[in-house]
Amino acid sequence: MLLAVRSAVTLHRLLDVLPVFDGDDRVRVRFTLVPGSRFDVDALTALDRTGARTIPWRDACHTRHDLVLTASPKGDLHLLPGPRALLPHGAGFGKALSGEGSADVPSGLDPAHLLADGEPWADLHALAHEEQALRLARHCPEAGPAVVVGDPTADRLLRSLPHREEYRTALGTGPRQLVVLTSTWGPESLIARRPRFPAELVALLPHDAFQVALVLHPNDHSRTGGFDLARWMGPALRAGLVLARPHEEWAALLVAADAVVTDHGSTGLYAAALGRPVVGAHDGGRELVPDSPMARLLARAPHLAAAHDLPTALDAARRTDLREPVAHAFAHQGRALTLLRGHLYRLLGLGRPSGPVAAPAFPAPTTTPERPTVFAVRATVSGDRVTVHRFPPDTREPVHHLAAEHPAAGPGPLQSAAVLWQHARTRPAPAHHTAWTASGWTASVLEEMPGCRTAAAVLSRGQVLLRHRDAGLLSVTTEPHRGQGRVHHVDPTAVISAVHAWLAGGPPPRSPRTLLCDTGPVPVPVHLAPAGEKELDYEL
Repeated sequence: MLLAVRSAVTLHRLLDVLPVFDGDDRVRVRFTLVPGSRFDVDALTALDRTGARTIPWRDACHTRHDLVLTASPKGDLHLLPGPRALLPHGAGFGKALSGEGSADVPSGLDPAHLLADGEPWADLHALAHEEQALRLARHCPEAGPAVVVGDPTADRLLRSLPHREEYRTALGTGPRQLVVLTSTWGPESLIARRPRFPAELVALLPHDAFQVALVLHPNDHSRTGGFDLARWMGPALRAGLVLARPHEEWAALLVAADAVVTDHGSTGLYAAALGRPVVGAHDGGRELVPDSPMARLLARAPHLAAAHDLPTALDAARRTDLREPVAHAFAHQGRALTLLRGHLYRLLGLGRPSGPVAAPAFPAPTTTPERPTVFAVRATVSGDRVTVHRFPPDTREPVHHLAAEHPAAGPGPLQSAAVLWQHARTRPAPAHHTAWTASGWTASVLEEMPGCRTAAAVLSRGQVLLRHRDAGLLSVTTEPHRGQGRVHHVDPTAVISAVHAWLAGGPPPRSPRTLLCDTGPVPVPVHLAPAGEKELDYEL
């Protein structure tokens, strides 16, 4: 069997289908790269990562295969000998691309690509919904046979739902809301129209209440490259933005998400199929196909015109029912691989295996978001209750003070920050070393940094030694929030800013004392007490 790959995105779609053949040693798989795509370099890289065996295109065109499987109709696929099966490489056929084939015809349904010398080259179209078969017949009546099997990728997403907490743990989301931005490729994509949008959201949404992730189309990864993407998005990445890797992480992020902001790419349909609240951020143009499932979704979903409107749009999205456009995009949910197996084995001329076939869950994300080292902090004190909102230092939100990690934040923030913190060592110390005690380091920082009012050593997740210029040394202990069978831990560096703001309100407090600290979605008790010898002498 030959898998004809034109780009990384088509490879990923084909890999979602291959479990159909798991356990069958009668089927040998080879890959070939279809020439003509400007995104073929990443396809080769992705192929290499799979450990797949490849054959040159020229050899593939002179070798008969028992089945040729592809997920893009573009290229000279009619030159590959053998029965050919074509799958979509997205959901819903919702885009028409200018300059590629017939004007205003959905990509994937265009006779310019589905016919060679006026004849259909595909022996089978495996589609996700009956509506797609009707649209194929309308746009290209000469096309070969079409069968409706459902969407293997959608099934794999649904299969991954039980892993939601695992994915959120890998991302470090915690009790925060995860907002995922999805951008297709091309001049009408979200990232092309609003290149500053991810950074705007990160600067607007409080860090301890929200986590923001960006899913770019694999073609954008191919076109731009990881080096330039990291450089362009550097400030947002340093502020905690999660940039998904181009293969399976996009799916894990959709499963982990609390809400999705999408342009007209089909990723938004997959998010809706998972039941996620969806906000539209498509600004119009010619690419979106009228009356496609994606067009219907965007017509129903609230539209986000500007980043500062996101909270209102999210409230509206939670009340919006998107089941109708989803129902017109995905049929036979949970059965795609089983149905597809019968048709592919028929083309192979083999009896199909009798055992069950199931879509595997997506792996947990491996991208670790950067831990911000500088925050602009807005703190509100009401008696013994403190509410803290933390933002990147370039935010336009009103703030109370600057807080920074020593020494990682760098000279500028260290000189300007009213609050400095340092984490205790987590790795074993070398055989010969010198270490500060928590008491010694906090005293040294206040001496060296005249602008600093509070220095704090984070000893563990719930224990901090804090030295304030006026209040002196305090032990700060944080209790996790417990409720509905869950335990939520907050970032101790946010608690440091809360205590700093509370201490600024008057004379040194009597201790012990308990504050209620709001740093995000859950309030936590914070106990202040005189520092003990163990904390003072804790080695950093």
